[in-house]
Amino acid sequence: MNKGLFIRIVDGLEQFFPFFQQRKDATGRWGLTALQKCTAAIRLLAYGNSADTVDEYLRLGESTALSCLHHFTDGIIQLFGDEYLRRPTAEDLQRLLDMGEKRGFPGMVGSIDCMHWEWKNCPTAWKGQYVRGHGKPTIVLEVVASQDLWIWHTFFGLPGTLNDLNVLNRSPLFDDLLEGRAPRVRYMVNNHMYKLAYYLTDEGESSRTSKVLNANPTLNEIPTILNNIFPNRNDLRDRQTHERLKNDLIENIWNKFGDED
Repeated sequence: MNKGLFIRIVDGLEQFFPFFQQRKDATGRWGLTALQKCTAAIRLLAYGNSADTVDEYLRLGESTALSCLHHFTDGIIQLFGDEYLRRPTAEDLQRLLDMGEKRGFPGMVGSIDCMHWEWKNCPTAWKGQYVRGHGKPTIVLEVVASQDLWIWHTFFGLPGTLNDLNVLNRSPLFDDLLEGRAPRVRYMVNNHMYKLAYYLTDEGESSRTSKVLNANPTLNEIPTILNNIFPNRNDLRDRQTHERLKNDLIENIWNKFGDED
């Protein structure tokens, strides 16, 4: 976490929540600062340590550290939830499309990837379904993020034996699209019209089937005849469309940036 973000969180919690405001105790001595309390909570969240591990470093006892953690999570939800814990609006999606267009990827609404988080205390009886080969038990986190590191989608909890495509098949990422709740988008790439936006992915397991994933359509034009316009899962997996889009994007990027040194 960068310093600016950390200070913003500390100042916001200190301003609006009495628990984080420094006060004097019965003897007239100043109590803990908002910096100490927020640091304790973030360390517990980030590292999964026990509550008494911050005692010497921050001079907080176990019960106080746990109290900081509970107040911190509640405060974050109340203070920042409306802005950050939400679905993207039409304005957000337009901004994402504009960002993609500027970078040479018309119709791109973010990047998708999966990562494995080690499960240190995985029960022995469950180890087989969470371990790949001779590794350690892991839990998979699927994330969609934009260039400015805004995370728009997370899906967490599947066992580490699954690859990226298995996770994607179980993910609710495309539910709005398949159930007719997502707006539509049209865009041109290399003089070809496309009706589905897409996510970019890297050369990991998911790209063995698809390097560019067709994704949720975006923006405004909500259709009235549903049966003929909302795509099904076969449309999302259309190999021919995928290959054409990939080749068109290569041509578009070359035409846009090929003359640059």
